[in-house]
Amino acid sequence: MTTPSTSGAAKAPTAARETFSSRRLFILSAIGSAVGLGNIWRFPYVAYENGGGAFLIPYLVALLTAGIPLLFLDYSIGHKYRASAPMAYRRLHRGAEPLGWWQVLISFIIAIYYAVIIAWAVMFTGFSVTQAWGDDAEGFFFGEFLQMAEVPGLSFDYVPGVLLPLLGVWAVVIAIMVLGIRKGISRANGIFLPLLMVMFLVLVIQSLFLPGATAGLDAFFTPNWAALANPGVWAAAYGQIFFSLSVAFGIMVTYSSYLKRKTDLTGSGMVVAFSNSGFEILAGIGVFAALGFMAQAAGTGVDEVVSGGIGLAFVAFPTIISQAPLGALMGLLFFGALVFAGLTSLISIIEVIIAAVQDKLGWARVRATLAVTLPLAVISIGLFPTTTGLQLLDTSDAFVNSFGIMAVALVTVVMVSVGFTALPRLAQHVNRISSLKLGIGWRVLVGGVAPIVLGYILISEIQAKSGEQYSGYPAWFNGVFGWGMAGGLIVAAVLLTLIPWSAKSAVHDPEFERIAASEQAEQDAIDELEEQAWDDDRRRDRDPTPVHRRQKGTTA
Repeated sequence: MTTPSTSGAAKAPTAARETFSSRRLFILSAIGSAVGLGNIWRFPYVAYENGGGAFLIPYLVALLTAGIPLLFLDYSIGHKYRASAPMAYRRLHRGAEPLGWWQVLISFIIAIYYAVIIAWAVMFTGFSVTQAWGDDAEGFFFGEFLQMAEVPGLSFDYVPGVLLPLLGVWAVVIAIMVLGIRKGISRANGIFLPLLMVMFLVLVIQSLFLPGATAGLDAFFTPNWAALANPGVWAAAYGQIFFSLSVAFGIMVTYSSYLKRKTDLTGSGMVVAFSNSGFEILAGIGVFAALGFMAQAAGTGVDEVVSGGIGLAFVAFPTIISQAPLGALMGLLFFGALVFAGLTSLISIIEVIIAAVQDKLGWARVRATLAVTLPLAVISIGLFPTTTGLQLLDTSDAFVNSFGIMAVALVTVVMVSVGFTALPRLAQHVNRISSLKLGIGWRVLVGGVAPIVLGYILISEIQAKSGEQYSGYPAWFNGVFGWGMAGGLIVAAVLLTLIPWSAKSAVHDPEFERIAASEQAEQDAIDELEEQAWDDDRRRDRDPTPVHRRQKGTTA
């Protein structure tokens, strides 16, 4: 018989951390997280509104100077410290733990409303066959399908047509998450992502052959060079990159912690970043080709039918499907792609929360998964398949997703680069195992360029949202579900930090400390050899006498 140890830190059990079985599956999962609903319905509209083809210039600059560097930052933290966002930041510095919980809580809010959009897409996949929306897609979506209340509020009038598919979405997601990284997330992404790519590629090809597609592509790609002088266009490009690459969500920190120790981080990051951007441009081509057809059919200009977000997906596209040849096929492809894009992103968002609970409490996978997903499902099912669900979703997304992500990203890069001066050791870790090395340029981009850009965008967001009531909703509604929720997450993050880590938590794992010390010793030895080689080169430059002659005491 043994007695409990009074020093849980010394006796904490060491459990092997689950990993992706291959780098390919990690890349698929990371791309699946990055390629979400926003790639399909946000990027085309943002590009069109901000200079058309000229927007691709600031977009590429933003990708290279902020998106990829911040992606490498997330990878370096997750992979070096082998943990969820809260524990990884805590291992980086004890004062950094609230940053991890802030990201976890943002993921929590996004998860509860993201699921209902997938449920809408599931239903519209079926509606595409029967074209249930008839001649009035807008009236059908907001009226007959959502039964949207005229006055925003908190209603418990449930809409069966939304409630039932939402139950199915949560059942699928919970099953995937319970199975874990290899059997659940990896396999799901290995199936969903290829299906998404194939379906969307077929959709784009079909759209390109529609009458009027050329007019749509002209509208999308015709450059407005004057827009490049507008700072707002550059801010829009950086904002799109931040959202689309899933940085500052805790997702890439968590996913990279499941990588094997000898993994090319920068090589993987480049594949993920350019695959994500390639998909966004492909989405722009497909969407605007279809909008060109819609404009020609209506006898109007493309500018009169362009929309983004929910309006594009559930109003504009059903209208196109009703008019296009093989419209039912187009609907199946488009809404099926939305379902798969949504699922791959949702499982990555939920994994951030599960990993944090596992690490904090030291729970097994199934227990932690059920403790997270069941409350998420209950809250999601309780709030969003109602007559006021859309207004609640709209406000939460605007303040927690758009506004909250910018805030946590800004605080994170400032604290990691300046407050904790961690960039040199993170770069050292990445360089030890990666093909593309991180130097002073990376540190300047993360610690200098990113804070300036994020600060500008954040200030613009605050001014825009405080200048008038968002979407004309009542002040109390925006105050509670907008400003209140965004601010409340920061307070909750601090409170979660104050909760003691369980004695069973991996934060007490001596094996991590041993391996970290071993890796640091290995890196120190490499640095010493490189320094010695540098000294030898300098001596050789000063004395050109061959080494073998100097050793014999001879001179030239």
